Amino acid sequence: MQHQAAVAYQATAKTVETPRDREAALLIKSAATMQNLRDNWPADFEVLRTGLTFNRKLWTIFMSSVTREDNPLSAPVRQNIANLGMFILNETREILLDPVAPNRLDPLININRQLAAGLRGN
Repeated sequence: MQHQAAVAYQATAKTVETPRDREAALLIKSAATMQNLRDNWPADFEVLRTGLTFNRKLWTIFMSSVTREDNPLSAPVRQNIANLGMFILNETREILLDPVAPNRLDPLININRQLAAGLRGN
């Protein structure tokens, strides 16, 4: 019975969730994953790679969306998001090439959190 209620709630949540809410939730999820990586710096490189790959895929989708002609955001906002995306992709590559310091994740975590807060209107 409890499982059925959870499934029903999830189905309803998906129908009332706006795209902005979904984007914010994904950014928060990725920030939380990277914060956990930072707090518990992994000895296993694969764990780090998996967490950073999720964030990279998320930002690749954002960048693809903002560069489309039919995107309703203003040109300056689209350019700012694209610039952030390029920064994130470059930083991710650098961290994966030389994973020496957990604090290198801080900018990625902060950008995701700040953008999520903006999407949620905070």
